Amino acid sequence: MLLGEICTMKGLWGAFAVIFLITASTLAQDPDHQTSSRELPIWAYPVQASGPAYTHPPADDTRVRHVPGSTVTYTTPQTHNLFSVPDWFPNEHPPMPEIVAHGRKPVMYACGYCHLPNGQGRPENASLAGLPLGYIEEQMAAFKSGQRKSSEPRMISVAHMVAIAQATTPDEVKSVAGYFSGLKLTPWIRVVEVENVPKTRIAGGMLVLADGGGTEPIGERVIEVPENLERTELRDPSSGFIAYVPTGSLKRGEALVMTGDHEKTMPCTMCHGADLKGFGNVPSLAGRSPSQMTRQIIDIQTGARNGPSALPMKGVVSGLTNDDIVAITGYLASLK
Repeated sequence: MLLGEICTMKGLWGAFAVIFLITASTLAQDPDHQTSSRELPIWAYPVQASGPAYTHPPADDTRVRHVPGSTVTYTTPQTHNLFSVPDWFPNEHPPMPEIVAHGRKPVMYACGYCHLPNGQGRPENASLAGLPLGYIEEQMAAFKSGQRKSSEPRMISVAHMVAIAQATTPDEVKSVAGYFSGLKLTPWIRVVEVENVPKTRIAGGMLVLADGGGTEPIGERVIEVPENLERTELRDPSSGFIAYVPTGSLKRGEALVMTGDHEKTMPCTMCHGADLKGFGNVPSLAGRSPSQMTRQIIDIQTGARNGPSALPMKGVVSGLTNDDIVAITGYLASLK
């Protein structure tokens, strides 16, 4: 891959980029680096030790549900139907393709169920709104071929994506990519610096506030939880998330993102754009889920994620520590 195809680089950072890319190429060719083991941060990979990751309401729960600002109503079971997207605000997005609205049984769940009709996504999956069409198509191909998986085999959202990608036709992929790439990412995550964070538990592949309340030191973590759990569980696309980050980490993250560290990494702006909104086939980073971005950095580090877009990232992220990743992803999530 030519350097110019990856990003435009000048001066000393261009030299650093060459070093990073050479390192990436070496890592990609060395199978010993593709299975490196590490302790994964539970806050980014919130899996349950046993039992199902998702729970469903009783079949006889026929309560009619509402969300603020919507005239649409659903029963509780309807909001948990993987083959029919709860569309609370149908006038706020273009018509959904059939594959986005209903999927295709038995394994192709409706894309809009997990990623929401507006493409905003949730911490356990990904925000797709506004990502380049070609990038989405490339990632579907990576899931299908086995190039992209999770460092944590129990991440059910990734397991679903692999199964879905393997069952999707090229026309369906193009339809899905065209729909989500045409949407606009809107403010969705509120980032707050704290010393102490509310205690959390794992539910449905993400973190939620613990039933007993209380707080604990945040340490070197990003704790991303729903602003309103009830609305989140109803798949309300207007109810977002709050990401707690360690005090002082945003300033450190800004330095790493904007200027890099010559001993560790290069600025994210060099490939993802000065405003971190991406260009061409390079995805935007501004305002996206820190949990999701953390997993992608770690998956590239461990060799769980490969493919054309992952290759130039391998050398760039290989030297990042957990503290670096917390600072970088928290700062990126704070951008509008």
